[in-house]
Amino acid sequence: MSGIINGVDHLVLVVPEIEAGEAVYAALLGRPADWRATGTDGSATAQFRLANTSLELIAPAGEGPVGDRLREIIEADGPGLTSVAFGTADIAEAHHRLTRRGLKPGDITPGQSANQIDGKSREWRRFRCSDAETAGVKTFLIQPDAALPVRGVEDGGVIALDHVVIETPDPDRALGLYGARLGLDLALDRTAPEWKTRFLFFRTGGLTFEVIHRLGEVHDPAAPDRIWGLTWEVTDLAAAHARLDAAGFNISEIRKGRKPGSTVFTVRDGTMQVPTLFIAHERQ
Repeated sequence: MSGIINGVDHLVLVVPEIEAGEAVYAALLGRPADWRATGTDGSATAQFRLANTSLELIAPAGEGPVGDRLREIIEADGPGLTSVAFGTADIAEAHHRLTRRGLKPGDITPGQSANQIDGKSREWRRFRCSDAETAGVKTFLIQPDAALPVRGVEDGGVIALDHVVIETPDPDRALGLYGARLGLDLALDRTAPEWKTRFLFFRTGGLTFEVIHRLGEVHDPAAPDRIWGLTWEVTDLAAAHARLDAAGFNISEIRKGRKPGSTVFTVRDGTMQVPTLFIAHERQ
């Protein structure tokens, strides 16, 4: 794969309390967490590994600077998606190139974590780009020492992240950021008047990084982008629908998706303020 980014390593979802958040997402995804850890910085995490990315839940847990900051975020905005971490195979080269592209990355820092589930440990190196240069979306590049293994799932369980949706008030700024500066592969730039939306589709690591600009609304082009929602892929949508209905989620009926050959349903709430769609594609 060309470029310095080889996919979305993980997305970060801030939740008020880690055990409750983990229980919600284990039920939603139909799979248990793969990694659980408590830091010395006042935070706790639970990570769900999918075929093409991971979802990391983080919550305050005890005293510490990160825990204090998480409490501030939750008090101000409630739970929600806050960060995207792109994967790279060469963190030093990524840092060099994004410095030259004006993303003002911070220092490369090491990290490590011990899994409370099985006692294994992981290490990584990462850096964060300037929020001012990434339109307000907290953006990291990370090089882990090894990928988490992907577990099997129950019938109707989530297998992958189909796409993540970013809202932007300035699609041309987004084109420059995600295409030219971060180097993601622009697969589609489409204006759809029937949906009052301009869509920018970037492909990376087996998922779609979808940037949307809503037409017919007044936008401040200097306002930040935001991570808006997630679409989870399953192989059996009817089984997923039945599973979530039995688990008590508020879900829509199954309907045809916008992409030919796809069917979808919406999870209306109970997802920690993350707009959520489930999708299945016809197999050729």
